[in-house]
Amino acid sequence: MRAQHVSPVRRRARDRLRAPRRAARGVSLLEMLLVVSIIAAAGLLATAVLTGGFAGMQLRSNAKEIAAQLRYTRAQALNTGQPQKFVIDPVAHTWRTVNDRRGEIPRKLGIVFTGTRGLQARAGEGAILFFPDGASTGGRVQLHAGKAAWNVDVAWLTGEVTIKRGEAMP
Repeated sequence: MRAQHVSPVRRRARDRLRAPRRAARGVSLLEMLLVVSIIAAAGLLATAVLTGGFAGMQLRSNAKEIAAQLRYTRAQALNTGQPQKFVIDPVAHTWRTVNDRRGEIPRKLGIVFTGTRGLQARAGEGAILFFPDGASTGGRVQLHAGKAAWNVDVAWLTGEVTIKRGEAMP
């Protein structure tokens, strides 16, 4: 039997076909978790920078809570056909409204209330009265921390509650 001469090109091709294939290298779970955690940390830092830090997020969150409670008070006036009152105490950092709803505002936030003086139950408190037709006595609750501030405004004619950034009052 005579050995056949195989060209080097064919030999390499034949050897590649016979050689065990190496599995393609993938990404390990540890590497994937590391990348996800880096992305999450970068997102958290970006959010903190864009929103004024955690104090800014707390400021906005509390302003949204007060706006929600003012809207609730207005809705109760419309539903019951009776005037309803939202009361805020800037000194005690508390608020209260209908159906025994109460809340606290963190001490590190400043509070400025602008509204009708005749509705004050006690000195230092502020109040906004909502009427059965949706109108109100109007007013503003400003929450501030440093130079950042959020204004929660209540229109007297319509009782509409809006929230927007403001400038801290000195």
